[in-house]
Amino acid sequence: MDKPSVTAVFDIGRTNKKFFLFDDDYREVYREYVRFEETEDEDGYPTEDLPALQSWLRDVFDRILETREFDVHAINFSSYGASFVHLDPDGEVVGPLYNYTKPYDPELIAQFYEQYGPEAEFTARTGSSTSGMLNSGMQLYWLKHRKPEVFSRIKYSLHLPQFLSYVFTGIPISEYTSIGCHTALWDYAKGDYHEWVYAEQLQRIMPPIVSTETSINMNYNGRRIKIGVGIHDSSAALLPYIRSERNPFLLLSTGTWSVSLNPFGSGQLTEEDMRRDCINYMRIDGKPVKAARLFLGQEYKLQVEALARHFGVEESRHRDVSFDCDAYTGIMADFEPWFHLVELDYPGNPAQTRIPTDSYEYAYHHLLVELVELQTRSIQTAIGTTDVRTLFIDGGFSDNQVFLELISHRFRDLELHTTDSSLGSALGAAICISDKGLNSKFLKKNYGLKKHQPFIIKAADA
Repeated sequence: MDKPSVTAVFDIGRTNKKFFLFDDDYREVYREYVRFEETEDEDGYPTEDLPALQSWLRDVFDRILETREFDVHAINFSSYGASFVHLDPDGEVVGPLYNYTKPYDPELIAQFYEQYGPEAEFTARTGSSTSGMLNSGMQLYWLKHRKPEVFSRIKYSLHLPQFLSYVFTGIPISEYTSIGCHTALWDYAKGDYHEWVYAEQLQRIMPPIVSTETSINMNYNGRRIKIGVGIHDSSAALLPYIRSERNPFLLLSTGTWSVSLNPFGSGQLTEEDMRRDCINYMRIDGKPVKAARLFLGQEYKLQVEALARHFGVEESRHRDVSFDCDAYTGIMADFEPWFHLVELDYPGNPAQTRIPTDSYEYAYHHLLVELVELQTRSIQTAIGTTDVRTLFIDGGFSDNQVFLELISHRFRDLELHTTDSSLGSALGAAICISDKGLNSKFLKKNYGLKKHQPFIIKAADA
């Protein structure tokens, strides 16, 4: 009996490190997860345990090959962005992978914009708002000006997805989706690194740029295997939708962050875009993806915890709330916000929370109405002038009935679909290096695509 032909994918998140095998129809046939305790950088700040990660990558892949249960013909890599791994002239890692949540020196930011600003113009051209270490290009600027002894040892700086590929190929490269994910490195108008990169001579430590679809045919442990160059996880998660949906769409990816991804936008970010925390990601073909971020999942978590305390119920109570149209019409009849939002400040945010009801379900609906209003604005910002026909929602809120009903109501002119994309970026990484095309049935077959109809308010209640 022939062994199944599979593509292997390492999908590396901040918390979970995952390994998948997909067959030629993109069905998952094997997976395993692991977590590593963080280590500390030289300043005592938590960071990725790179040696442990490198060992795990090799051990898992070698073990899969040794079992000879599968015919592994390709491997690719997906991971979070805003992270560099630096190599010395001998190809050895220099320093730690600095955590993108590490605080950034405000004086250094001011120095940067004094030299390469103004800030608004810089943000528009790079699609990168001021976010300190979350702009990975600023990590290089910080290294050069605050840790010159480390910087002087660097031969190449690899974005994390490309470092994962390097572990297997030993070939240092760069690719577009990692360069373009709010790094402050790329000038979208020029289609090249921003002038500040050349002014600081940082291009010297950037490996050659190749297409995200590039693969390297190599002999690995006696097996001929196609090895991908890696892809940024957000761009990977978007790829199956781009490949299988013909009409313009927006993908709302929900979790701790709620990110509205518009891969059909064009032009630089406007002043209003930037005010609403829009940034750019990049498609595998180098085109910009307009993205509006909202810290919705974190706000939701804090609010449902507070709601449970207020009503003296289990924190999990919110999972059992079904949508109530009567509650919605009652809320909208004389609407004013009740909840002081902690992570999502906005004009009109109450100074403190006031809940004038003894019904948990009614208060929960009120909370969701307030959060969906902010989510609606964020989605509208990402859509801009694009003629979007379809709205896809995946992630944590894709099974929240109240959230979905409210979103569907607010975007009645769009087709609303939810997807179960738990494989997300891993499947996108597999598709990226495959020659096989996708058809319109792919999302329904592989992602559990569901269509949602907006609710109807009776005329007597309107």
